[in-house]
Amino acid sequence: MSYVGAEMRIVFSPGRVQVVQEEDLVQGLKVLVTGATGLLGRAVCKEFQSNGWSVIGTGYRRAQPRFLRCDMTDEDAVRRLLHEHKPDVIVHCAAERRPDVMERHTEAAVHLNVHATGTVAKEAAVCGALFIYISTDYVFDGRSPPYGEDDCPNPVNVYGRSKLEGERESLRHCPGAVILRVPVLFGEVESVVESAVTALWLKVEEADEDGCSPLDHCLQRFPTDARDVAAVCRKLAERGRQDPSIRGIFHFSGKEQMTKYEMAVAMAQAFNLPSNHLIPLTEQPAAAAPRPINSQLNCSRLELLNLSVEPRPFSTAIADCLWPFTADKRWRQTVFH
Repeated sequence: MSYVGAEMRIVFSPGRVQVVQEEDLVQGLKVLVTGATGLLGRAVCKEFQSNGWSVIGTGYRRAQPRFLRCDMTDEDAVRRLLHEHKPDVIVHCAAERRPDVMERHTEAAVHLNVHATGTVAKEAAVCGALFIYISTDYVFDGRSPPYGEDDCPNPVNVYGRSKLEGERESLRHCPGAVILRVPVLFGEVESVVESAVTALWLKVEEADEDGCSPLDHCLQRFPTDARDVAAVCRKLAERGRQDPSIRGIFHFSGKEQMTKYEMAVAMAQAFNLPSNHLIPLTEQPAAAAPRPINSQLNCSRLELLNLSVEPRPFSTAIADCLWPFTADKRWRQTVFH
């Protein structure tokens, strides 16, 4: 238990009373995380919470009982939420992130990715919160990688265009906003299909059945652990609150370039499973939404400011995320111990 004074805090612990200077302790800062029920949102909540922040998470369909339910497309609801909780930082993860879905349901998805973002950014500026908007490498066309923060965006699908418009809305309504572009994510999923990366596990498991599993071996991806992105968000939040030059666009990405075929083979190898049923397809796959061939991000701005983290190696990180979905749940004990 502790009592907070203007300059010092008295900390009570079993058997002793300790007086420490206020600046020596993590301040009682508050972060609001939108899309907290999603893969990245959950990781962001966990990262901030484990580093002494007070965390308010919002969701919609999956919100209760862990998080507050808020329809981000309802301007009045967003306004009430921010004015009631007055966060120091907002990490805006809520988005429609499935490119093929966006091609079919463009209006609703744009409402969330663009208009709702503008609303949150506007209210962040009103309440004086640092606004961190999560964007994507899909703002680029993939023809001239790697892409720096100042390179000209040219999205090739509705998803990329909506996230680019979200960036512009963020900076228009909240000029001090931080934009963090990231590539395809994986992490501690609630089901393997929650991430386009972990969904490949289903192809790996098809080894038990007859037949082959063709996988794209054309589009170049940089799979990135959501836990690493969450750590970058926290570092940006902590520095950004102290340093007004921490604003504008930043890039963060895993460093390993892989196709879906290579990701699946790496998963099979991590669990000592066969991969000869996985067949590489070297022609660009047909999909509702076109994808950039290689939208590699140059992440030097974060690195120069010492705001980056060293990405976890894909093979160990993906094994850590997938072991709960293996047939033998004891696998992790035999490998890690």
